[in-house]
Amino acid sequence: MYPPELVAPMKTELTDAGISELITSEDVDTAISKTGTTLLVVNSVCGCAAGSMRPGVRLALQHGKLPNHFTTAFAGVDRDAVDRARKFMLPYPPSSPSVALFKDGRLVHMIERHHIEGRTAEMIADNLKLAFDEYC
Repeated sequence: MYPPELVAPMKTELTDAGISELITSEDVDTAISKTGTTLLVVNSVCGCAAGSMRPGVRLALQHGKLPNHFTTAFAGVDRDAVDRARKFMLPYPPSSPSVALFKDGRLVHMIERHHIEGRTAEMIADNLKLAFDEYC
């Protein structure tokens, strides 16, 4: 587990953009069960989360078509929430950071760590915008 003071600025990059934190497994169950589309971001301390994923997600939130719900859980901190979220992300292996889009509780789009590493924030945002256009 990472110290809360270490990850606080990394969490606020997403929560300040209006993304709700998921702390417990029950939070995840509630979020995924909502009608419509739900974006679930598995946040991380790694460089690719800082350089590409978080900025890319924030850029994507400026798109005209958006999911109904925005959520995030932090790997290595919100352990129960991340473990539960990963069950919904199967058959994809655990990946942090990662971004998943659900529609009516069904996984419809997944961005794994290997899709984030080496990509720019703009590339991540473009990937998400295409998914938003298709599913939202």
